[in-house]
Amino acid sequence: METLSLLLDGFSVALSPTNIMMALWGALIGTLVGMLPGLGPTSTIAILLPVTTVLGPTEGIIMLAGIYYGSMYGGSTTAILLNIPGEVSAVPTSLDGYPLAKQGRGGPALGIAAIGSFVAGTMGVIGLVFFAPLLADQALKFGSPEYFALMFLALTVIVNLAGASLIKGLIMGLFGYLLSMTGIGLTGGQVRFSFGIEPLEAGIDIISVVIGLFAISEVIKGMEENTKSIAVGKITNIYPKFKEIRENSGAMFRGGLVGFFLGLLPGCSAAVTTFLAYDLEKKVSKNPERFGHGEMKGVAAPEAANNATSSSGFIPLLALGIPSSTTLAVLLAGFMLNGLTPGPTLFEEHSEFVWAVIASMFVGNVMLLVLNLPLIGLWAKLTKIPYGIMGPVILILSFVGAYSINNSLFDVFVAIIFGVIGYFLQKYRWPVVPLLLAFVLGPMFEKSFIQSMAMSKGSFAIFFTRPISLTILLLALVLFVVSIVMMKRTKSRVKDAVGSDVEITE
Repeated sequence: METLSLLLDGFSVALSPTNIMMALWGALIGTLVGMLPGLGPTSTIAILLPVTTVLGPTEGIIMLAGIYYGSMYGGSTTAILLNIPGEVSAVPTSLDGYPLAKQGRGGPALGIAAIGSFVAGTMGVIGLVFFAPLLADQALKFGSPEYFALMFLALTVIVNLAGASLIKGLIMGLFGYLLSMTGIGLTGGQVRFSFGIEPLEAGIDIISVVIGLFAISEVIKGMEENTKSIAVGKITNIYPKFKEIRENSGAMFRGGLVGFFLGLLPGCSAAVTTFLAYDLEKKVSKNPERFGHGEMKGVAAPEAANNATSSSGFIPLLALGIPSSTTLAVLLAGFMLNGLTPGPTLFEEHSEFVWAVIASMFVGNVMLLVLNLPLIGLWAKLTKIPYGIMGPVILILSFVGAYSINNSLFDVFVAIIFGVIGYFLQKYRWPVVPLLLAFVLGPMFEKSFIQSMAMSKGSFAIFFTRPISLTILLLALVLFVVSIVMMKRTKSRVKDAVGSDVEITE
């Protein structure tokens, strides 16, 4: 009852006109930031940090938090309609969202994304209210061996994203992992795979890779096919039907759970949880062969995981002062800038501030739903714009997004190179997503392995003598076998349905 009383006190502060306006501005800016590839919430929050000293800690942090969880939704809009994920976490959404848009169902897909984001975001905030101390304490039990096991589990997703050929999927995963090793090594400081090119010593930026593989390659493909517009079919309805919402409610719930619990772990960002949620939904589906070709659950699950991860990340941040992502690390700096130290004492010494921020997240999630549902019709009209106009616009956004990461033309060249690579990979039916997933997980996988070896003095036994890491590794093995079986069954079902052997692509 005390928790509810504190939350009600928080609402009394969060619902003041000033704080409502701050939440609204944060949600609006975050949505726009999420739609623009390359900018991202991290740099936006960093730019606006000084503003919090003028606004005051409560108003400033409410606005910055709104930018963070608002951007989690914004990335889905361009991912679904234009196949341009604003963030890496929006890539799984584009796998089915963009095919839905090409089928004229972009409006319902955006609606499901908005509703899924709202449901999971609310679930995450409820978890933040009631379970913050307990769950944050459990998250601290994860050491390097547990993180290695978790990254190994995430890499098993490659099997389900490999399409028709597991060998191709594994090759692309290996290629992505090797790319992630470019730059200064984690041990010894040696430069790897730079080939004498100075900018490569800092590594390859993930946003440039995403922009190239998905946005620029799509424009090249559209030019080759002389595409008239994005939408292949006529958009017959804008909003999802109640039946669609009901059918996808399970996917929203499951994606929300995956995002919430994994979002507690430092370093386990939405870029990881969305892939895992997508893979889980594909495993539990009665029709896994639909995924990658316009399955609405393939939008609902990762979008739910995305927003649940952003909400649950506040639990270790507020309760322990541990940021679970780069964006939250910048937000932590905002706390410190205003003389606030996240941790157990924060709830005691600044109770009014903490509960006002938590209450504002409820308000912000409602605002995102209210803001974005009426705009679905406007966004859906993007699919009607002739490709001769939209193609150059996509390229301009892509180049600006790639350049804005480090203000470097080199990142633009990297995006162009990966655009060409992505085009040929799609043309010759090589899966792109395993490359990206391995690229994202590679540094965390390598870092946790090196630290584990240092802890055990070179003994691999450390992964099997710790209960949590052993459990996760066994789960990874089971899921790997299940994925292989499911892949064979899916190919068999498709073959029986069409009467011939076909290639299943993602």
